[in-house]
Amino acid sequence: MPDQTQSGRSPEPPKTFKAFVKRFPELGDAHERVARAVDELGPLDAKTRSLVKIGICLGAGLESALRSHVRRALRAGATEAEIEQALMLGMNTVGFPRTVAGWSWAQIQFDRERSER
Repeated sequence: MPDQTQSGRSPEPPKTFKAFVKRFPELGDAHERVARAVDELGPLDAKTRSLVKIGICLGAGLESALRSHVRRALRAGATEAEIEQALMLGMNTVGFPRTVAGWSWAQIQFDRERSER
């Protein structure tokens, strides 16, 4: 099930993602099918899945994806404190510099979300 905003609408995907899917619609469709299948595999709710994905993005150093999952986590009911804890859990695994970078990316997304309210 796709993530939804509190109004019931799906959040707007990033511009780069939309441009990629427009150019390669078959790949976009396949990506969405896999995402839905993975979401439905187990008992984790949308908030927990987003927090886990934030950790994965932190470990992989993926700024755009981390910000996307911060947005999804907030819209699934996560607090900024919960998101920050998810990031801090990476400190001893991926290191201080990557954790600080991930935290800074989350701050950008927090600011963006606040400005859209």
